[in-house]
Amino acid sequence: MSSTIAGTGDKSLVLASGRAHPELAKDVARELGIDLLPTTAYDFANGEIYVRFGESVRGADIFLLQSHTAPINQWIMEQLLMVDAAKRASAKTITVVQPFYGYGRQDKKHRGREPISARLMADLFRTAGADRLMSVDLHAAQTQGFFDGPVDHLWAMPILTDYVRTRVDTTNVTVVSPDAGRIRVAEQWAAKLGGGPLAFVHKTRDITRPNQSVANRVVGDVEGRDCVLVDDLIDTGGTIAEAVKVCLAAGAKSVIVAATHGVLSDPAAQRLSECGASEVVVTDTLPIAAEKRFPQLTVLSIAPLLARAIREVFDDGSVTSLFDGNS
Repeated sequence: MSSTIAGTGDKSLVLASGRAHPELAKDVARELGIDLLPTTAYDFANGEIYVRFGESVRGADIFLLQSHTAPINQWIMEQLLMVDAAKRASAKTITVVQPFYGYGRQDKKHRGREPISARLMADLFRTAGADRLMSVDLHAAQTQGFFDGPVDHLWAMPILTDYVRTRVDTTNVTVVSPDAGRIRVAEQWAAKLGGGPLAFVHKTRDITRPNQSVANRVVGDVEGRDCVLVDDLIDTGGTIAEAVKVCLAAGAKSVIVAATHGVLSDPAAQRLSECGASEVVVTDTLPIAAEKRFPQLTVLSIAPLLARAIREVFDDGSVTSLFDGNS
């Protein structure tokens, strides 16, 4: 295969990847029917990163894919250097594909003298030379406004709901939001799963203590029902694990957890395997190492969605059309 897709006129599509999640990049390239652009990347002894593309990208529409996984700062820096390399190699357009948007949770100031780190990420990629950003399930949709250029906000919901629909009785489902702030997402899930009732977990969080919250009670009808607990990401698993326990204590028949991004920082695997959830479903926007996996975990491929979105952008098509006009 070639590493380039030829378009109409003098257009050409090139896909390159950093080192954070090579399996996903290979899957996306396979969906597109091309090879990844040969790329050299390594670290110097002092931690500096070197990148170089092995073929010309002059005049190409290049898509640079990197998952912002741990160690997150290293992979963000590598992607920034790839953007700079593509700009200096005279690429026609540069699209940054970040399935998981690093620092996306820091999208506002909770207290004085804090940064808005999600905005800084957008500024860094714009300054480096990115023309466009593409990401999946941003923590806050308004993050799209931080980047001075087009942003393609993709949804994993169609992939997740298609799978979950095969795992539950859709006539007996309650969709549960882990907090009041994600009720809108839960409503969309409920519509996809047959229009069942909604519930949410009332929780409190100390903003001075990261990755910690307290699930107090569930508000809504969960007794005797199959619950689907939905969120955008699972980090240490504390919030989700406690929400599962609260739902079961309130009489839920079963609980399936569905989330887009499986960050799964320690001790997430232990918490999720012991919380009582019948299944935890995530996508592979982030690599999930063997030590982070557990029997109840199911990982779905996000590659077909990324490939379709990349092709729509390249062909000047409609990314929104992939989501029934709702993206």
